[in-house]
Order: sequence, then structure tokens, then C-alpha cells
Amino acid sequence: MAVPWKLVGVLALVLIGAGSAWQFQDWRYGKQLAEQARQHTETLNQLTQTAATAQQAEQDKRLALEQRLAASEQTHFRKMSNAQRDQDRLRDRLATADLRLSVLIDAADAAKGCDVPATASAGGVDHGAVRARLDPTHAQRIIAITDTGDRGLIALQACQAYVNNLRQ
Repeated sequence: MAVPWKLVGVLALVLIGAGSAWQFQDWRYGKQLAEQARQHTETLNQLTQTAATAQQAEQDKRLALEQRLAASEQTHFRKMSNAQRDQDRLRDRLATADLRLSVLIDAADAAKGCDVPATASAGGVDHGAVRARLDPTHAQRIIAITDTGDRGLIALQACQAYVNNLRQ
């Protein structure tokens, strides 16, 4: 049997052409895939850098907020301590009779039951406003009430400062 060399030659050429075409396609697609992979990597790097920058900015904001809140808390604590110290000092002065609380009485009401002249004489004493002294226990209660009110106002200011710091 004779081998048809023409057919073998044509088949060899077809196989060589197909192989080289395959090799060319592989080279071309490989180049395209490498370019896509590079672009994808660049995109991911840019996204990572953007996310890292945004995260750092948020951390900076949080740190600034924490510092403002700490300063506000210190201010609030100092105000509360000062108010407490002032109230304690006032309470001590009331307890030792160093200080007396008094209230102003309406001069018209006080004059009804008293024979004090309406005008001062030329050589007399000028009558000042009429005042009544409070019992020390009642004064202590009044001081306790004002202490509670002062604490409430200071706490309200602290809450308002906290909310304002959160808004910034």
C-alpha cells in the first residue's frame, strides 16, 4: 500500500497551521488576560487605598469626638465639684451661725403693725428695708433645694454639651 505523501503533507500543514493558530490565540488571549488582571489589581488597590483613607478619617473624627467629650466631662465634673464645695461651705456657715438667711418683707405690710415713722427725722436713723431672719433648719432646707437645682442645671448643661459634641 502506498502512502499518499500528498495527503500526509497536507495533514501535516493543517496540523502545523492549527497548532500555530492555537499558539497565536493563546499568546493573544494570554496578553489580554494579563492586561485585565493588571487593571483588576489596580482597581482593587485603588479601592483599598480609598477605604483605608476613609477609615483613617473616621478614626480621626472619633478620636476628636472622644477628646471633646473627655474635656466636656472634665468641665462637668469640675462644675459639680465646685458647686458641691460651695454648697458645703454655705451649709457650714449656716450651721455655725456665721451666716443667717433672711427674707425681704413688704414694707407696706410691715408698717401696718409697727409705729415706725414714714419719714426719717433730720437727726434720726434711716430705716432700711424690713427683713425677717429664717430659722436655721429652714435655711438648711432651702440650701438643699438650691443645691439640687444647681446640680440639675449643671447636668442639663453637660447633656446639652454632649449632644452638641455629637452633632459636630
